[in-house]
Amino acid sequence: MIKEPARYPDLADPQARPRYTGISTFFRTGFTEDLAEADIGIIGVPFDGGVTNRSGARHGPRAVREQSSLLRRYNGVTGVKPFEMARVRDLGDCWIEQPFELKGALGEIEGFLGTVVAADVVPLSVGGDHSISWPILRAVAARRPVGLIHIDAHCDTGDDYLGSRFHHGAPFRRAVEEGLIDPKRTIQIGIRGTTNDSDMWGFSRDSGMRVLDMEEFHDRGWSFAVEEARRVAGDGPVYLTYDIDSLDPSQAPGTGTPEAGGIQAIEALRLLRGLRGLDFVGGDLVEVAPGFDPGTLTAFNGASLLFEILCLLTEAWAKRRA
Repeated sequence: MIKEPARYPDLADPQARPRYTGISTFFRTGFTEDLAEADIGIIGVPFDGGVTNRSGARHGPRAVREQSSLLRRYNGVTGVKPFEMARVRDLGDCWIEQPFELKGALGEIEGFLGTVVAADVVPLSVGGDHSISWPILRAVAARRPVGLIHIDAHCDTGDDYLGSRFHHGAPFRRAVEEGLIDPKRTIQIGIRGTTNDSDMWGFSRDSGMRVLDMEEFHDRGWSFAVEEARRVAGDGPVYLTYDIDSLDPSQAPGTGTPEAGGIQAIEALRLLRGLRGLDFVGGDLVEVAPGFDPGTLTAFNGASLLFEILCLLTEAWAKRRA
């Protein structure tokens, strides 16, 4: 260490130093590419080749990393101390060698995450667009299907669009078809917005998913959404995927497909905190597009939600090893 703290010994921990200092990593935790040094790995996935309209989510991981420096070490509401409970590390980026070939690029993501999972490291990924969830699930659910808690403005269970079945509007249809997720243990929360097809998300309901749209969320509240998510997910392994466009555009303008009338940040935080105790085996936060994000509001709210997801994964990891 070049600079030794002279007056405040706690500052030997880089996470305790002034938040404007240091090289940006997720939550100012240690960076490593050695999987033996990690229990939970936070991974940037800077890829937006599956976007159907406004691109730019490839820059999301860097923006969320930067804003995550504003977060501190302990969860002031739940009391969870993720960095004391587990070896949380920034594993860097799953950068794509051939980003212009969509299916091959998604295969690269699957390979990277497969290596992480094989090392018994719990992955928490930051996109990137929502197409990345399909290859991540191929790695996380390679041995058995998982339940899914999906918070989003869109169901993302579409099919072919302009010649591709692997865009950001279709990952969970692909995941059901491959047996990666159990649709009867899947809930989609916050769904809303206009469509060009009156049955755009029919696959979700037809396959047995619980679709809790924004109208129901608004009428019955975040606590009801928690109860439904816990009921649907049950006791088995579950994956959590969070699309930032679930938030109202007033609190997350920096995203590719905004929809009016979304979840408020405080509701999202309480919703996530209400999911404590479920057996989470991985998670992701996607669709932060900094180019549309005045004042870095979306990236900051994304980092705040990412911290709550990290706390959930850490508690679940510790419980499995108790």
